[in-house]
Amino acid sequence: MDVDQRHALVPAADVVVRLVESARSAPESRPVVVGLAGGVAVGKTATSAMLAAVLTDRDGLHVDVVSTDGFLLPNADLDRQGLSGRKGFPESYDHARLVEFVATVRGGREVVAPRYDHLTYDVVLDGGALVARPDVLVLEGVNALQEPMVTLLDLAIYLHADEDDLRRWYHARIRRLRAEAPGDGSSFYDGFTGMSDEEFAVIADAVWDSVNGPNLAGHIAPTRDRADIVIEKAADHSIRALEVRSPRPRHV
Repeated sequence: MDVDQRHALVPAADVVVRLVESARSAPESRPVVVGLAGGVAVGKTATSAMLAAVLTDRDGLHVDVVSTDGFLLPNADLDRQGLSGRKGFPESYDHARLVEFVATVRGGREVVAPRYDHLTYDVVLDGGALVARPDVLVLEGVNALQEPMVTLLDLAIYLHADEDDLRRWYHARIRRLRAEAPGDGSSFYDGFTGMSDEEFAVIADAVWDSVNGPNLAGHIAPTRDRADIVIEKAADHSIRALEVRSPRPRHV
C-alpha cells in the first residue's frame, strides 16, 4: 500500500475521527457511516481500503468497508425486468435492502453484507461478510451519495477523475478480469477469452459509451455537489488534490 497515497487521505481521516468522537459522546453511541462514491473504475475500493487502514493503524478504530455492488439486483431479476443493460443505474439496486442494512448498522446490531462477484458478474446469493458493530462503516459504490442513501450518511466523499482516465482504467480492469477467467465457464469473462485484444477493446468501449459513461454523466457525477470531501485523482491513480468542506448533517 502506497504510503504517500495513505498520507494524502489524512485530512479525510481527521474528519472521520472527529465524527467518531462526537458519536461516542452522544447519549446513544453508534457507528459513523461514510459514503464514498465515484465513477466506474475510479478506485473506490482501493481508496476505501486505504482510508480504513489509516483509521485502523493510526487511530485504532474498527472499520468495515462494504460495497454497494452487493445490493445490486441479481442478474436473473435484472433480466426479468429488462434492466440487464442498466446495471449500475439507480433502478438496478435493491434500495430498500440497502437502507435497511445501513439502519441496522447504525442501530448497533450485527448484519451480513451481501457480496458481489466481479468474475461471475453477479451477486452472491448465499454468502457475505459479517459487519459487527464497527466504529466506522465505509459504504463505497457508484450510488453511495444518491437518494435515498445520502440522507443516512454522516460523511459524504466523492472520488473524481477525468473521464478519459476512467475509461482507460475500466479497460485495464476488465482486461485483468478476462485474463483471470479460469476457462471452465464459471466466469462471465470466459466468453471473451477467444477474442483478440482489439475485438475486446471494441466491446469495452461500447459498454462505456452505452452504460458507464451515461451513468456517470446522469447519476454519479452530479452527486459530487453533495460531498463533504472531494478527492481528485491524477492519470497515474495518485491523489492530486483533496478538498474538505464542512460536513452537513443529513441523517434524521
